[in-house]
Amino acid sequence: MNGKRSPKTKESGSSTDRLRLEVFHHLFAAVGEEMGVALMRSAFSPNIKERLDFSCALFDSEGRMIAQAAHLPVHLGAAPMSVAAARAAYDMSPGDCVLLNDPYAGGTHLPDLTLISPVFLPEDTQPSFYVANRAHHADVGGYRPGSMGPAPDVHGEGLRIPATRLVKEGEMDGEILRLLLANMRVPKEREADLCAQWAANRIGVLRLQQMAAEYGAPEICSRAGQLMDWTERLSKELIASVPTGSWTFRDELEGVNGQSIEVHLKLEKRRGRLIFDFTASADQDARGINTPRAVPRAAVFYCLQQLLPAGTPANDGILRSVDLRTRAGSLLDARYPAPVAAGNVETSQRLVDVIHGALAQVWPERIPAASAGTMSNLTFGAGDSREGPAFAYYETIGGGAGAGPAGPGAHGLQTHMTNTRNTPVEAMEAQLPVRVLSYSMRRGSGGLGAAAGGDGIVRRLRFLRPVSLSFVAERSRKGPWGLAGGGAGSPGRALCRLAGAQRDKPVSSQVSLELPAESEFEVQTPGGGAFGD
Repeated sequence: MNGKRSPKTKESGSSTDRLRLEVFHHLFAAVGEEMGVALMRSAFSPNIKERLDFSCALFDSEGRMIAQAAHLPVHLGAAPMSVAAARAAYDMSPGDCVLLNDPYAGGTHLPDLTLISPVFLPEDTQPSFYVANRAHHADVGGYRPGSMGPAPDVHGEGLRIPATRLVKEGEMDGEILRLLLANMRVPKEREADLCAQWAANRIGVLRLQQMAAEYGAPEICSRAGQLMDWTERLSKELIASVPTGSWTFRDELEGVNGQSIEVHLKLEKRRGRLIFDFTASADQDARGINTPRAVPRAAVFYCLQQLLPAGTPANDGILRSVDLRTRAGSLLDARYPAPVAAGNVETSQRLVDVIHGALAQVWPERIPAASAGTMSNLTFGAGDSREGPAFAYYETIGGGAGAGPAGPGAHGLQTHMTNTRNTPVEAMEAQLPVRVLSYSMRRGSGGLGAAAGGDGIVRRLRFLRPVSLSFVAERSRKGPWGLAGGGAGSPGRALCRLAGAQRDKPVSSQVSLELPAESEFEVQTPGGGAFGD
């Protein structure tokens, strides 16, 4: 067997065969889910263990995604580019793992470390499959703890890792590991989380090999191809329902000194294909809101997936009838050394808003108003001192969901490109020198209309040690827009009270601060837009 077993195979018309294909759909997805459970149970950092800020997926011999777990859209839609970079860099052997985070060569932003492993079945000389997981590490070096603070270029954001063989034939390369850890804060935690990623991939490899032993390698490879073809057919049916024409939508990110940075989409239906043209978007920026091409790809994948019938396999077939156009050197296709930390988390959310704004002109009865439109990223940390050991922490804070034709928006949850949990108060206070003073809904922050937008969140922390803190958010000037006459949600904001001060002071939505012990920081996240007047 040579590992090239994913031919395009037409789905049989028999109900028995359709049922068997559905079974394989769930078998493949279950592998990704089990990988995620192994990663969660093995990890040390709260961001991975508690918030579940990771994603797992399976790929065929050509690096096409065949199945994914129900994890983070911004990770999963971009993951095929990481697998492509790993395959281009190495002819992998059994037991290998390739690590990368380089945003200019398959990655998204530096804290997202992606680990790719080949799957060899009996008699293979080349991989029949690949498994991969991507996890957001609480720190990967750079100027600020958490590796998410404002920086002038990508080098200030952390350690940039091109495709690197971290594990060779089942053995961790200790020299490479030491090099990586020497450039990251809290290295023991980073090592533990990397080992958890390795464990997750080993589970994925083992389960696919067990599937091959039970069903035969030819069938599982054939079924992988059929699943992608199935999704392709459903995607073509969706696109066929779009009339020939073009639609545009613009939204903005918050620049310095009141300026705005445009995200522009021209959506076209032409000759049976759907064209997402972002080339008129702004040039790459001096701040970290830039994205590599992988991020708009992920946003398009996610938005189309939402419109497909429930139960459609999420795989390579979604984008086969889609053209993605970006402009090199622009906000959405940044070139080295542009900083990109916030692009993966903030610009990705604005991309969804822009895509939804265009699609609402095609399907006004299906598209909701804008949700919070930000992940409200908070990082803080400190080095070793007499007061305690070093630590680094990262979290995103949910907001209000946009209302839609089906009803009001949900309150206080992660929306669109993120799908993480919150860190439980008990876990946070047990592991970090911090107290959670408030964690509640921001009542009345959702937009008003026939269907109200969901409310945002209020989260207030007090730090028991001096910390270096960074906050990166959007929608602090204008709230998320409503649709069909519905009102906008309330903008977000952040407040800080230094130790000994009597009042809170507002702070910028993109800021880094040095805070003494007993200082407090509060985040108020945006509400969602309303639908209907």
